[in-house]
Amino acid sequence: MNTKKRSLLKLFLIGGVTSTPFFYIISIIQMFTQSGFDIRRHAISMLTLGDWGWVQSANFIITGLLAVLASIGIRSVLKDHKAVTWGTLLIGVYGIGMIGAGLFRPDPGLGFPAGAPQSMPTSMSTHAALHSLAFFTSFICLLIACFVFSRLFAAQGEKNWRVYCISTGIVSPLLIILGMGMNSWMGIMMGCAGLVAFGWVSALSGRYVMKQNQFNV
Repeated sequence: MNTKKRSLLKLFLIGGVTSTPFFYIISIIQMFTQSGFDIRRHAISMLTLGDWGWVQSANFIITGLLAVLASIGIRSVLKDHKAVTWGTLLIGVYGIGMIGAGLFRPDPGLGFPAGAPQSMPTSMSTHAALHSLAFFTSFICLLIACFVFSRLFAAQGEKNWRVYCISTGIVSPLLIILGMGMNSWMGIMMGCAGLVAFGWVSALSGRYVMKQNQFNV
């Protein structure tokens, strides 16, 4: 592989490294600037609503694009490892799902944005259904990817990374389940679940930024 292509793929991996910090920095800024938003009650995806909702929509889309690029970068490093084909494909689907979640918005509710009903909608609009489908497909694919990579690391004898992958695949859905049973902390728990899962993509990308020159690329 020539130097130019190697550098481009390294940039793809660096994009994966920055994807989670980027998403959460933009989200946190909006939590404090969008009037009426309460992370204890509202999911991060509700930041796509309101006058400045386009910022969070763009945040989802850019984060998704960075994840897709990361999947290409990781695949290039591990091209001689057939077991990782499904893992990188799943990370790519995660990225596409994030893009879809940014293109379609959830319904207003729980008093956000201003003027929205204080309760959750009794029915779901088409765009809200597509948002939910895109996000949960994305999230599930990411969890499966964790277990796929755990098998790769087990085969390579890398116990710490194997444990990290398995832990991520277990802890993230547990946080969502706990959040669903804690209405006053639902938004926080779901945000933490995303941080754990998305953070895994950043960590994995960072690993292969450092390992890139050790593989046959």
